Amino acid sequence: MPESVVTPPSRTSTPPADGARDASPFVAVRSPTAFTDSPVSRAFEQPLLLGLFLPIQAGGWSASTLPRTTDWNFEYNLELVQKAESFGFDLVFALSQWLPKGGYGGVFNGEALDSFMSLAAMTARTERIILVATSHVLYGPWHPLHFAKFTATLDHISKGRWGINVVTGHRAIEHEMFGWHRIDHDRRYQLAAEFLDAVQQLWSQPDNFSFAPELSSWKLDKAFVTPKPRYGRPLLVNATGSDAGIDFAARYSDVVFITSPAGSEIEAALAALPAHTARVKAAAQAHGRKIRTLLNPMVICRETPAEARAYHDAIVAHGDEGSFHRFDSDAHAWRGGAEQRNSAAARAVGGNISIVGSPQQIADYIVRLHRAGVDGVQLSFFDFKPDLEFFGERVLPLLREAGLRY
Repeated sequence: MPESVVTPPSRTSTPPADGARDASPFVAVRSPTAFTDSPVSRAFEQPLLLGLFLPIQAGGWSASTLPRTTDWNFEYNLELVQKAESFGFDLVFALSQWLPKGGYGGVFNGEALDSFMSLAAMTARTERIILVATSHVLYGPWHPLHFAKFTATLDHISKGRWGINVVTGHRAIEHEMFGWHRIDHDRRYQLAAEFLDAVQQLWSQPDNFSFAPELSSWKLDKAFVTPKPRYGRPLLVNATGSDAGIDFAARYSDVVFITSPAGSEIEAALAALPAHTARVKAAAQAHGRKIRTLLNPMVICRETPAEARAYHDAIVAHGDEGSFHRFDSDAHAWRGGAEQRNSAAARAVGGNISIVGSPQQIADYIVRLHRAGVDGVQLSFFDFKPDLEFFGERVLPLLREAGLRY
């Protein structure tokens, strides 16, 4: 399917399909999927993309004090990445957060690595897996010229295994840390589009490139970047569920990180996801593009259903009320009604959805998610090292038997 060209300077225009031309100075930008030998193309040959969502922040993804090995430090996360690579995982993600002292409180105390820098370091310590760093492209220090140069360099070092999860930021506390008021939701995507337009041109233009955006304060004057990315450009991802975000993903991204519109309960999620994934993919098709959907399940797996449920219940029983006191409205959820307690339990476990059971049950859930239009799973675990090991040894072979992994 043809890949889109970046949007011309007018924010109201629609990007033409790959190979099309208009009067703008923009050139066509090829996706890494257009190169059959790229790491991205090889990963996309799998029926189901398999990823790991790294815990580079204190508390990982679970607001629980149940003892575990999960740690935010670099060596721990590097070991996770190398183990995931040995199991044949396609990619890893890491978040980016900007929080004041104390973070969200409790186990989410704010200790965290930087996503971009930590995954950049891992490019030299891995061989096959794709590394996707989350970047707030509107915050403080980024200029498109810096961003294009740094990411093209990492693409070069990694031999095409570099990816970027482009985010605009939504928490007021983060915008304020950089000295701003929070930018209106849809305007954030307009600014991000101008930023990414410029970056893609710097990756692609064979000559110096000048660009004066309509909305942003930065400019480019006879700018040029080397090295050029090995396969057109790095993998582009964004996480969204809004109309503006889905439109942005449809025009720019190779993968969109979705959430369940129905919350974390698996059966409700499975009922809601087919329509949601179809909507996202139809938006990309309207721009002559193909996009893949990625979902974040929290996997709680043991040999038997009873053991898995006991593990789940222990995580919930150690739910950390202190983790809800800084920026969330459900600070007293543990003392609230049934609905509040269910919300608190879901936060204690973590993940956009949670899947609990034996290896066969977990594999069956993932098969059902795939049938619901989910093209990949970005897995989280409560106790990452042993739980990832168990998944690789006991669940992954079942996914191969089911035809979801080669």
